[in-house]
Amino acid sequence: MSIDALNNAVMEPLWFNEESYEFVTSPKALTVEVVNVHKACSLNAQWHSRFPVIKWGNVVRNKRSVCFYAHDGAVIYAVAIWSSPIAANRLKNGDKMLELRRMAIADYAPKNTASFMLKKMRYWIFNNFEEIETLVSYQDTEAHHGTIYKADNWTVGGESALSEWSTSTRVRSSAQSLAKKIRWEYKRK
Repeated sequence: MSIDALNNAVMEPLWFNEESYEFVTSPKALTVEVVNVHKACSLNAQWHSRFPVIKWGNVVRNKRSVCFYAHDGAVIYAVAIWSSPIAANRLKNGDKMLELRRMAIADYAPKNTASFMLKKMRYWIFNNFEEIETLVSYQDTEAHHGTIYKADNWTVGGESALSEWSTSTRVRSSAQSLAKKIRWEYKRK
């Protein structure tokens, strides 16, 4: 890992001593908290395996949005960005959903950090957004197997091939991925 990459993930750079720091070995040692969208987008750019670019304006312009990070008080290990679903108008009750737009985990994060973080974020969202009934996330089948969703008891809500997002009034740039997507859902209990 580069020094610049670590410096972006260090919470208090003036107090951090990388020579004496020990990375945590269990996700249970991490705290999951809300973080500002700018920091979340910056960390996503550094860590996301497939879609590093997400513009903060495209997150906050939604009806609802929230970002989280997982840290041990010294170093950040993971980040996640949530917003109202991009395709809310294509989903039944899309206005009562929140979509996990990005989740990025640092290489040095302990095993199971992603599913641990999903659980913590789910509790926070359902306690703070009373109108949210369902969480959704899209798995890129070329890059992932859906393991984190299975581990947190999400269910498959559908599968889809690539569909065109351009309309007569808004032309989108090229698709980020041409892979089949699986929509995972977690319904409020």
